[in-house]
Amino acid sequence: MQQMPQGQPAPAGPPMGHAPPAMASAVAHEITHGPSFAMLRVDLAPGQTLVAEAGAMVARNQNVQMAVKLNASPSAGFIATLKAIIIALIRKFIGGETFIVNHFSAPQSGRVWLASSMSGHVAHRRMNGEKLILSTGAYLAHVGNLEINMKFGGLKGILAKEGAFWLEVSGVGDLWFTSYGGIEVIDITQPFMIDNGHIVGYEGNLNMSVKRPGGGMMGLFASGEGLVCEFTGQGRVYLQSRNLSSLVSWLSPLLP
Repeated sequence: MQQMPQGQPAPAGPPMGHAPPAMASAVAHEITHGPSFAMLRVDLAPGQTLVAEAGAMVARNQNVQMAVKLNASPSAGFIATLKAIIIALIRKFIGGETFIVNHFSAPQSGRVWLASSMSGHVAHRRMNGEKLILSTGAYLAHVGNLEINMKFGGLKGILAKEGAFWLEVSGVGDLWFTSYGGIEVIDITQPFMIDNGHIVGYEGNLNMSVKRPGGGMMGLFASGEGLVCEFTGQGRVYLQSRNLSSLVSWLSPLLP
């Protein structure tokens, strides 16, 4: 369920006064087979390093080297190995992220192919110092100086069926993230509602609250929509066309 403010906002361009967050990539790449079964190909130049979720690699050139590292921020790793391990464990068991990430690099140019474990799309965003909040499991890979931290979503994150923790991405670099189903990009300038479970991510300057969909108690329990997430402010929201919780609910009665 989506409630469009005065018609669906055009994703082709941001609202007036809002700088476009997607800029030319510093890394050559191609996204194919989307939006249902997308695959990402990254063309690495000498000196570039691609960081990707463990298990996301589909293929790579023979000259591309892979190093396995803890899923903790680089700054924490430099301070102490023990602290990096603790942070990685927290991000694994509380944030729901992979404990290990893979670093790909090549002395000469090389290619790496990646894909998500879920059937869906891959989106690219060139980060230029702003913040982007991603739902847990949406992160796929990045190149550049990006900091990825856990953000506590509290009760509203749990009610939104996105989990108690989100990922906060900031810095400068190229970011790729995934969805279950296709990804719709919405630029908003006024209150905007998204059915819970359909959020992929949103810009850090937006505010999110959890509300009833309307229609009183009947609307809450009989509409099939449950709770909705209302975003206020000015910025960009990424939503997915499918809901993983709905898939689980549909499959559960069929399981032995």
